[in-house]
Amino acid sequence: MRRIHTSILWTILLVACAHAAAQEFAPGYLDPEPVLRAAEEAIGTRNLECVTIAGSAYTGAVGQQRLNDKNVDWPDGEPLENFTRTMHWDAGTMTETFDRTPGMNPASWKYGVGWMGGTSTQSNTRQHFYVNGAYGWHQDGTDAAPVAAPPEDAEIWQLDMWLNPHGFLKAARLPGANPVASWRWELGEMGRDGPTTQPERVTIVSITMFGKYRIDATINSENMLQRIHTWVGDPVLGDMNYEHEFTNDSYIDLGDGIRFPTGWHSHQGWDDNYQAQSINAGHNAFGGTLDDITANDCDTDVEVPESARTADFSVRVDTQMLADGVYLLGGSSHNSVAVEFDDFVAVIEAPIDERRSLAVIESVVDLFPAKPIRFVVNTHQHHDHIGGLRTYMHIGATIVTHRLNSTFYTRDVLNYSPRTMAPDMVSLWPPTELAEGYYYELVTENYVISDGQRNLNLYYVHPLDHVEGMLMAYLPNEGIVIEADLFDTHEPPHAGPTQANLTLLNQVRRLGLDVATIVPIHGRPAAWSEFMEVVDD
Repeated sequence: MRRIHTSILWTILLVACAHAAAQEFAPGYLDPEPVLRAAEEAIGTRNLECVTIAGSAYTGAVGQQRLNDKNVDWPDGEPLENFTRTMHWDAGTMTETFDRTPGMNPASWKYGVGWMGGTSTQSNTRQHFYVNGAYGWHQDGTDAAPVAAPPEDAEIWQLDMWLNPHGFLKAARLPGANPVASWRWELGEMGRDGPTTQPERVTIVSITMFGKYRIDATINSENMLQRIHTWVGDPVLGDMNYEHEFTNDSYIDLGDGIRFPTGWHSHQGWDDNYQAQSINAGHNAFGGTLDDITANDCDTDVEVPESARTADFSVRVDTQMLADGVYLLGGSSHNSVAVEFDDFVAVIEAPIDERRSLAVIESVVDLFPAKPIRFVVNTHQHHDHIGGLRTYMHIGATIVTHRLNSTFYTRDVLNYSPRTMAPDMVSLWPPTELAEGYYYELVTENYVISDGQRNLNLYYVHPLDHVEGMLMAYLPNEGIVIEADLFDTHEPPHAGPTQANLTLLNQVRRLGLDVATIVPIHGRPAAWSEFMEVVDD
C-alpha cells in the first residue's frame, strides 16, 4: 500500500512540474520569475538588508509653477546639501537629512509633492524627515520637536523607500505583490541615455504595493532596472505620473555582489515639455549624485514619536463673521470666504483637496441653507489653492478665474479623466455639462459679481514674480480686500516688504480702493493699517 501511495505522489509531482514547465502566457506576457531572479543576481539584492546613500540633490516644487507653458518645469527648490538617506526595507523605515537654506519654503515640504502654503516656514538649516510604517514626521532643526506629516504625505514617503532597484525587487517578493511581466522594444530616453537609434528589447515587471499602487520596473538586457514607475493620487492632476530613472553607468560595486545606482532622477508629473498630452509640463522633482553609499550598516531604531502617533488630521472649519453676510471659513492653512447675495452665495478660494472643500461647503450651507453656491472665485493656479475646484464643479458652482489659467484647468484638471488612485465626486458622478463650458467665467482685467445691492469686484493683480493669472477680491461697501499670497498673517512679516506686498499696495492705489480690512487666504484678517506698517509707507 505504501508503494502505491508513493507512486501516486511521484506521479502527481511529475505532472505538476510538467504543467509548470509547459505553462503558457498570453501573447505579450512573460513569466516574471526568471526576470526577477536575474535582476536580483545582477545587483545582489539578497545580500543587501539596508543602505545609506549620501551626496547633493536638487529639488522641484511640484504645483508651484508661475504659469503652465511649454518647457516650464516645476520651480527649482533650494539645493539639498549633505543629503543622506537611509533605507531599511525589513524594518519599514527611511530617514532623510539634509542642509537647505531656510526661509524659502514650508518646513513640512521635503521635495516634490507636498508643498502646502500657509504652514510654518523652514527656520533652520538642518532638516530631518522620517517614515516608519504608516507614520511620517519631520524636524525643522536637529533639536526641534517632531511634527507629524499628513497621512497622504507619509504614504508617499513610505512608497519612495521601495521605488529604487533593490526596494522594487524586495517588494516583488512580498505577499500580495502578484508580479506580472511583459516586454517591448524601446528607444533610450534622451535625458537619461542621450540620442539612440536602435531600440532595445526590455522587460516590464509590474507589482502591487499597499494593495493599491501598481508599480512597474523597466529591466534592460543587462538585467538592470533603469526605470521604476507608478501613479499617485493628486487632488489637482488626478492619477499623477511618479517615477525614478537610473542609468547602467551609475551603478557602482559595493562588494559581496551588491551594486547600487549613484545617479537619481525623479519625475512627478509627465515628462511632457512640448504639451503633447497635457498642458502641465512640470516633471523634474528630485535627483542628484548620491555616490557615498554604505551597505548593511544602518541604524534601525527609528522610533515613532508620540506626536506623530496621536496626530489629528481631521478637517475643522472655524467660521468668523467679517461683516453682514460675509464669513471667513478658517481652521486650516488656507481660508475660504463666503459672500452672501440676494439669492445666491459666492465663495472665494477652493484650496487643498476635496475633503477640505466638502467641509467648507457644508458650513456655507449651514450659514445660508436656502441659497445655492453659484460662484467660486479662484485666486491663482498653485496646486494648494485649486485642489477643491472639482468639488465646487460637482455641486454646480461656476468657476471664476483669470483667462491665463483656463487652458491648464480645462485640459488637465477639470476633465473627465478617470481618477483611480483617489476618486473624487466629479470622477464618480461626472456632470453632463462639464464639457460644455458652462462652468467657467474668465477674467482679463476685472469682473463683478452682483445682485444689484452688493458688489464683489475681482481684479487681475500684476506684475508678480510669484505667479501669473492672480486675482484679488474687493467688497467696496465693507472695505474688505481678500487676497492670496500677497500679504500673509500666519507668521510674522518679513524684515522688509516683498515684491508681492508692493504689488498689492500699488494695485489698491491704482484702483483707488478704500480698504479697511485685508483678509488673507493664509492667516487671520488684519486692519489695512497693519499692512501699511509692513510696507513702511
